[in-house]
Amino acid sequence: MKKIFILVVSLFVLCSGAFAQNASMTTTTAAVKTSDTKPKRGPVFRPTKDQIKQIQQILIDKKLYSGEANGTYNDPTRDGIKSFQKDNGLKQTGTLNRATLEKFGVTLTDAQKAIPVSPSSYETAPSSTTTPAKSTSETPKKTIFRATKDQITAAQKVLKDKSFYSGEANGKLDDPTRDGLKKYQDANGLKVTGTLNQVTLEKMGIALTDSQKAADAAAK
Repeated sequence: MKKIFILVVSLFVLCSGAFAQNASMTTTTAAVKTSDTKPKRGPVFRPTKDQIKQIQQILIDKKLYSGEANGTYNDPTRDGIKSFQKDNGLKQTGTLNRATLEKFGVTLTDAQKAIPVSPSSYETAPSSTTTPAKSTSETPKKTIFRATKDQITAAQKVLKDKSFYSGEANGKLDDPTRDGLKKYQDANGLKVTGTLNQVTLEKMGIALTDSQKAADAAAK
């Protein structure tokens, strides 16, 4: 009888150990599966400093930002971006996501092109029943006209000669220069923008660069 009791106890101990080991293996396997199925975070879209500078200059031209085009992603820049996004059907985040950069006409880097546009970037998401739009990479981007430093210097000399500007001919498109351009444009029947655009340069008799001429020819 004593031997039978010892045998039963031994079997119970062996079965308990096997059950505990099996439960441990099951828990470990479940933990591994859980970690394997955890979704990986995709790449984060970040603008470059040069792109921020381009955006700031565009915002300055549109009177949406009054700071410097220095590539610093500050609060006034974010406020200007929000205003631009509001006017262009984008969600007002104040961030430079892909949809916003493309709307500004700023060229993307190769790494940025690999990150798709988020549907949440738009104020109203496109309907799923509509025909998908072609990739924006296939759509020709509008070229933004920018005057060179030499052209700005030449324009400042013209403005000084006509008493529209009293500062230095230093090639900087600052506020006094913009005010002078507005006076010149108003006096010559041009659209008053305060920017040194192609029409204003031609009216002043200032030659365009080859790249400016090429962009003009492509736009026609």
